Amino acid sequence: MTEGCPVASVLGMLEERETAARVRVEGLREEVARLAVVLDAAEIERDRRVIAREELVEALAASVAEATAVTGTEAERETAPAPVPGSTVPPWREGLRVTVLAPDYQRILGVVEERSSAGKGPLKAKEIAVEPGLDTTPAKVEGVRSKARRLAEHGWLRLEASGAFSAGRLPAAGPDAGSSG
Repeated sequence: MTEGCPVASVLGMLEERETAARVRVEGLREEVARLAVVLDAAEIERDRRVIAREELVEALAASVAEATAVTGTEAERETAPAPVPGSTVPPWREGLRVTVLAPDYQRILGVVEERSSAGKGPLKAKEIAVEPGLDTTPAKVEGVRSKARRLAEHGWLRLEASGAFSAGRLPAAGPDAGSSG
C-alpha cells in the first residue's frame, strides 16, 4: 500500500490542476461572452456614427447645391462651404463651378478633361487611377470607377458605351434639365 500513496497523491494533484483549468476556461468563456456584447454595442455605435456623418455630408452637399442655384452672384458662390471628402455630387448645370466637388472628384474630372484636351480618346477607370498616381489594385480602380460613374450620372462627365469616360458636360436628368439644352 505504501507504493499506492504516491500515485494517489499524484492523481489528486492532477485532478486539482484539471479542476483549476476548468474553472479558468469557464471564466475565460464568460469574459469572451461579455466582450462579445461590448463589441456588438461598439459596432452599433460606430455604424450609427458613420450613417450620421454620411447624412450630414449629403445634407451639406445638397445645401451647397441649393445655395449655388438660388444665388447668382459670383461673391455668393465663392463663400460656399468647402466640399467635404466623400460628399455627394451635385447635378451639373451652367455656371456651377468644379470647386463644389470633393477633391477626389475634382482630380478625376481634371484627368479626364486633360486627356480630352490633348485629343486623346475616352479613359477607362484603370487609366484614370494611374494618372493621379493611385494604386491600380482592383479595389482602388473600383473606387475611381464608382466616382467617375457618379460624375457621369450627374452630368459632369460622359459615360461611353464602352464603359470609358470622356469630358463633356450634360445637364443632369431632372424636371428642368431639358429646358437649358
